[in-house]
Amino acid sequence: MIINDDIFQESDNYFLRSLQSLHSTRLAKASVFGSILSYNGQVIEASPLPGIIGSLCTISSKNDEVIKGEIVAVNENKVDILPYESNLDIKVGDVVFLTETQQEVKVGHALLGRVIDGLGNPLDGIGKLKLPDRKGLNGDRINPFKRKPITEVLDVGIRNINALLSLGRGQRVGIIAGSGVGKSVLLSMITKSTDADVVVVSLIGERGRELASFTKEILNSHSKDKVVVVAVPADRSPLLRIQGAKRATAIAEYFRDLGKNVLLITDSLTRVAHAQRELGLALGEQPTSRGYPPSVISLLPNLIERTGTSTENSGSITAIYTILADGDDTTSDPVVDTARAILDGHIVLSRDLAQQGIYPAIDVNQSISRLMNDIVDPTQQKNAQLLRKYLLKYNENRDLVLMGGYVQGQDPDLDNALAIWPAIVKFLKQGESEVCRFDESISQLAELLGA
Repeated sequence: MIINDDIFQESDNYFLRSLQSLHSTRLAKASVFGSILSYNGQVIEASPLPGIIGSLCTISSKNDEVIKGEIVAVNENKVDILPYESNLDIKVGDVVFLTETQQEVKVGHALLGRVIDGLGNPLDGIGKLKLPDRKGLNGDRINPFKRKPITEVLDVGIRNINALLSLGRGQRVGIIAGSGVGKSVLLSMITKSTDADVVVVSLIGERGRELASFTKEILNSHSKDKVVVVAVPADRSPLLRIQGAKRATAIAEYFRDLGKNVLLITDSLTRVAHAQRELGLALGEQPTSRGYPPSVISLLPNLIERTGTSTENSGSITAIYTILADGDDTTSDPVVDTARAILDGHIVLSRDLAQQGIYPAIDVNQSISRLMNDIVDPTQQKNAQLLRKYLLKYNENRDLVLMGGYVQGQDPDLDNALAIWPAIVKFLKQGESEVCRFDESISQLAELLGA
């Protein structure tokens, strides 16, 4: 046992009370403790502890309050700890314990149908979770040459995506849009209608009202028995928001290792990046583009690369991340640009389409699935390319047609697009409660184009 002499500034009774208050905490193999040196409202400085970055610490304040935090920096004479909560009553001399050197996530089938927070605590009021297994919070690296190729289509129940942006099991996709364009509604539709074995939904940094309504809608649907929800609202600490995204990914990895085809939905990746930005700036990192420190750019690929296909004996994790484009900037935003480069495709939602009442407001010509041509037959590829051409022709010449400046017969493709435009709009629209299976989507596309 390592003892720091500074903690004996207070009476032995305080130290004993601290140990008693932590009787339910799983301490590290060697119960190591130190004392608080300073606290500036964000970062706690403590006497040296033999932990690494990411180690879990528990602080017992003199007011008998138990506070959890994580080591975020290690120095020669101190460690920096970021607590999971804010506005804490912490004083110099409070005892800090090293409770876990390698953070692990409790997992098990009892998670299905439940709602938990970033630390794994139940939020649904149903009762405690009995989870027998554990997974590392930061996951295990997979040799990319041992990953199975993506060959199977994932049916998401959305006609537009199934027919024109087909997704494969194990693909990583981003949904890029500004605020209020329908990202959450689209995610809800996918969650309720997908044919994945398990759906893990990670709601990070969203409004509390939206978390409650979105979660209630999902769990009241027929998919309740296969959904796990990890919810961390916007008023939680940045570290807890990052923890929520990592925990959801670890849960998805657990079910993948059991051979399940998992759909991981994270809403939103941008809020995770914002949390890392807050954390990085608080620790003194230098801001770069739009205030994002370098740690943000390293966090995103580390999180995303944990998903996808795995070895021959495992299942897959199809990951869908929503990405908030500030000011509808879908090109130069650093998070959007970084995610677009890492992911296997992106779906862009258009505010113009939403204003026209076309939902889901997917801008097909700005969206792409990089694996579509590898998993669908040539006929569907040809039909999808033809409809893309019609959409492009119509949008490029819409103003000219409305002003009466276009003479029919000058462009055969535009003539065909104009002739079937009402049917195209009907094809693109889909009600929130409507489900369109993959085979049905393909046949409707062929019927639309007369193929």
